[in-house]
Amino acid sequence: MLRERDFRLLWLGQATSAFGSGLVPVALAFAVVDLTDSASALGLVLAAGLVARVVFLLIGGVVADRLPRQHVMLAADVLRTGSQGIVAVLLLSGHARVWHLLVLFAFFGAADAFFSPASTGLVPQTVPAGRIQEANALLSLSRSCAWVAGPALAGLIVAGPGPGWAFAVDAATFLVSSVSLALLRLPPDAGRVARRSMPAQIRGGWLEVRRRPWVWVTIARFSVTNLAIAPVFVLGPFVAHDDLGGATAWGLIATCSGLGAILGDAAALHFRPRRPLLAGGLAVSLWALEPALLARPFPTAAVAVAAAAGCAGMSFSNALWFTVLQERIPRESLSRVSSFDWLGSLVFQQAGYIAAGPLAAAIGTPATLLASGVLQASAGIGGALAPPARGLRARDHTDPKPAEISSTALS
Repeated sequence: MLRERDFRLLWLGQATSAFGSGLVPVALAFAVVDLTDSASALGLVLAAGLVARVVFLLIGGVVADRLPRQHVMLAADVLRTGSQGIVAVLLLSGHARVWHLLVLFAFFGAADAFFSPASTGLVPQTVPAGRIQEANALLSLSRSCAWVAGPALAGLIVAGPGPGWAFAVDAATFLVSSVSLALLRLPPDAGRVARRSMPAQIRGGWLEVRRRPWVWVTIARFSVTNLAIAPVFVLGPFVAHDDLGGATAWGLIATCSGLGAILGDAAALHFRPRRPLLAGGLAVSLWALEPALLARPFPTAAVAVAAAAGCAGMSFSNALWFTVLQERIPRESLSRVSSFDWLGSLVFQQAGYIAAGPLAAAIGTPATLLASGVLQASAGIGGALAPPARGLRARDHTDPKPAEISSTALS
């Protein structure tokens, strides 16, 4: 796979920037603590990035279908290099204020809203058709490894030279990604969408989703599973604090989650199910085990194994899903369809974060976590067994079919 020049460059840049991004959650938390000692302030900064990402996602999908995706991703990485670099300078100089972080993370979120749909559309341009799943799995594997190693290294950087240096490293990794994207030598994109109004092109993307039941069924499944799993991240640390031994237990569970994701990515490198959406839905239903075991709670080791199984299923399912999209959605519509996928997942997961606390206060933490597990399993299995998803078969690349013709290519 890495023998493909363009994919090798893309992978190198994405793996490097993923490592830098793995530093940010820890560095940001301690930077805000140093500035304000306020959890609410940290929440506002995180919300600023999320809101900007949600607001611009559908626009980002249209832009990535209009313009060369390589250029869209490069522009987004340049903006992310600048935003993280400015954060680093402000923190290191002692001039940082919370409002600076709010503005800069909003810029970062907006850039990410353009980068993600463009990235989904670019991957198939860098590898042969029969190796798209391997490409997705390898990209995801590097991200999973970064999210295991990044927080540990971030802790050392924050405890040593300070959080500003973690942001400086992150800015440098986005610069590496920018260079790797600039070096790609891709053929001109075929079937570029015509330049009509932004609302018309967003509607065209929605029509591409709606006319394929397997697409909207799976997006709905991802939205519900992201909603269902959110209480684990909100309530899990409290369960660990009260019943499992504290931060050490939660750290072990989180580490096993990352290791599980790596295993799921490795599985996607080697296994190509004949019915990818059926296999993916069943795999992601394993994520129900962690909230179910936390509800009691079971011993830390059991919860950690469940977390690993759930994240393995999630990573495996994601690799299959991106591959199906990239193989079957017309290239001129792929980024717009991807933007609806990202939007559904983000909005519903944030809704789950918001609802978890009040729901736990109303019915109790164990009942909330148990409901999370039941909803997770129901959505995963139900989405997998829905006829449009269950009936979809993997493409046979030994007998390639002609690409789909988009009904909204000129929308």
